[in-house]
Formats: sequence, structure tokens, C-alpha cells
Amino acid sequence: MTTVELPLCLALNRWGSRSFVHGFFATISRLGDGPFWYALMVALAVLGGEQGTRAALHMALTGLAALALYRALKHRIRRPRPCAAGHGIVALVAPLDQFSFPSGHTLHAVSFTAVACAWFPALAILLVPFAALVAVSRVVLGLHYPSDVLAAIGIGLVLAAVSLSLA
Repeated sequence: MTTVELPLCLALNRWGSRSFVHGFFATISRLGDGPFWYALMVALAVLGGEQGTRAALHMALTGLAALALYRALKHRIRRPRPCAAGHGIVALVAPLDQFSFPSGHTLHAVSFTAVACAWFPALAILLVPFAALVAVSRVVLGLHYPSDVLAAIGIGLVLAAVSLSLA
């Protein structure tokens, strides 16, 4: 799959090296690393009444499951990041660890978005585009292959669906 993805990775990474593009996607990625989601959980708990508190707790528990799952997969699969694989792709921000598969940022963004939108559907107008930007940012910044992001989307959706079925 890497040979198929490489031209797209290279093109997006070169585009991402432009100052404005780099700054935008670096900011999106940093927010997707936790601050945006933590702020959303706090806002839901404070402003959303009992339903908001339940939604925030649901998101937090889903996030813990996502963290355990993505760490287990990363350390089992051990796929090198595109920026470390010698393809000429540059890491435009520092990676959080050395492995690529799956994208933890994307997995969390998708699972948090699905859970939050199940509780508060009106949030979809904000959360779906933000989650999509987080996913794209990971490839633009040279940290993931598209397949890492696509797999994380699938895993995040399944995790959210299981989580919602248990709630």
C-alpha cells in the first residue's frame, strides 16, 4: 500500500511546507492532540446539564478505550512513519512517538465526534469538519500515510458504535 500512497503523501507534505498551510494544519493537529476535545467535554459538562455530563463522561471513557487500543496496535504493528521511512517526506511537527499505524489523532477525533454527535446532533456542523481536518493534517504534516488515517476512521467509528451500544 505504501507505494500507492507515496505520491499523495509527498504532494500533501510539500504543500504543507508552505508557511500558511503549515501553520494552519499544525494548529489543527495540536488542538486535535487533546485541548479541543478536553474543552468540549468541559463545556458539555458545564453547559449541557445532566445530558452534557453524561456525554462528557461517555467521551472520556471512549477516549480511554481508544488510547489503549491505538497504543496496542502501534506497538504490535510498528509501521514506521512516512517521515522516517526515507521517502523525502519531512515531519513538519514533532511526532509523539515513532510509529505510524493507526493515527491516534484521527481515531480519537472520529470516536469523540461520533459520541458527542450522538448525544448532541447539532454539534455535527462543528465537529465533523474539525475531525476531517485533524485526519488530513496528519498526512500533510508528514506523520501518517493515508491508510493510517483511513484505518483510524474505521476503528474510531467501530469503537464509537460499540460504546454507544453499551451506553
